[in-house]
Amino acid sequence: MNVERFIAKRISGTKTGKDNISKPIVKIGIIGISLGISVMLLTISIVLGFKKEIISKITGLTTDIVISGIDQNPGGESTPTKISEDTLKLIRQLPFTKHLQKTAFKNGLLKTEHENEGILLKGVTKDYDFSFIQKHLLEGKLPEFKEDEASKDILVSKSLCDKMDLNLKQKIQIHFLVQHEVTDSLSGDTFVKTEQRSRTFSICGIFKTDFSDFDDKISLIDLRQIQNLNYWTHDMAGKYELRIKDFEQLEQNQEQLLDLLGYNYNVLNVREVYSNIFIWLDKLDINGVIIVVLMILVATINMITALLILILERTNMVGLVKALGMNNADVRKIFLNISYRLIGKGMLWGNIVGIGLCLLQYYFKIAKLDSETYYVEFVAIDINWFYFLLLNIGTFVTCAIMLFLPSLIITRLTPIKTLKFD
Repeated sequence: MNVERFIAKRISGTKTGKDNISKPIVKIGIIGISLGISVMLLTISIVLGFKKEIISKITGLTTDIVISGIDQNPGGESTPTKISEDTLKLIRQLPFTKHLQKTAFKNGLLKTEHENEGILLKGVTKDYDFSFIQKHLLEGKLPEFKEDEASKDILVSKSLCDKMDLNLKQKIQIHFLVQHEVTDSLSGDTFVKTEQRSRTFSICGIFKTDFSDFDDKISLIDLRQIQNLNYWTHDMAGKYELRIKDFEQLEQNQEQLLDLLGYNYNVLNVREVYSNIFIWLDKLDINGVIIVVLMILVATINMITALLILILERTNMVGLVKALGMNNADVRKIFLNISYRLIGKGMLWGNIVGIGLCLLQYYFKIAKLDSETYYVEFVAIDINWFYFLLLNIGTFVTCAIMLFLPSLIITRLTPIKTLKFD
């Protein structure tokens, strides 16, 4: 053990009395670092967890990439889109493709004995990825798809049931306005005809995702019902939804898909479709960075204060070791060693408290949220050990660099002045 480390260890282990000024200052410094580390760990976990939860809900309810026709009808309905089987096969063979499914949207008016409500129906097939909906199914079951006829099952949200006083297995009637081209048999002219049509559905299941933008509007039915309503053929769809393997490669995968399809189709990723939500999530990153920077700054100021108090309190010792032949650099090492020990102690307790609180929330979901405002019922936590390690390394390195500056005060302490002062 070198001399500097030995002296630092002796000073750190010395039992101080009531007249020791540095004792409470050092404790405050350790507590400051502990609180800073705890808050930073919680901030990173909450921001990452919240973003992960929201993104998983958006992509679970919709998809990662949407392929549709270029022309869009008002109200969210799309024009019929047809992609050849050969092209669909090529899309499925792309290395990033996880799942491809056909869907279509149709506006309707739900009528009961006492209420009327406009809803948006999403037509799906038996190949639709129901994994997310299955997790949030409160009652009933998923729609059953028959081979010979369109299913009359409808999957509705809990919020719609509460608003319209609907129950499981109840039959409901929905009315539609349909526009389609009709050719006059006599003149041969083609014109657009608008007609009212209606369908009766049976509620097969009730779900709740806590994502109000989806729960308040969308119900799921058999795609063939929309095809029949719109006079489409069986190979037509409103949209083709593509789920990819790696969400981090979303933009790159979209570009590859555009190269394959050309510009005959509209290809949008989920960030573009729900741009307002993703802008909001990006701002959360900025808030997280600000909190982390402030906490590191507070921890650094606390340690600088503690180091200055330690140096001033041990002024006579500084003069003595200098008189015995120790140079300024070695004296600085003594106090820096003490500071590093204090930082390590504070970081240890900070990690214990911070990670402990993260684990409690992750497994027991103690802290709750208003799902109508935040889209989740609890504070989401994502425990990322890599980010935790980077945070600890960054905090220690920053504090170590900043502590070097106040240690330069030792160079201005001479043995003559300090021993005379003693």
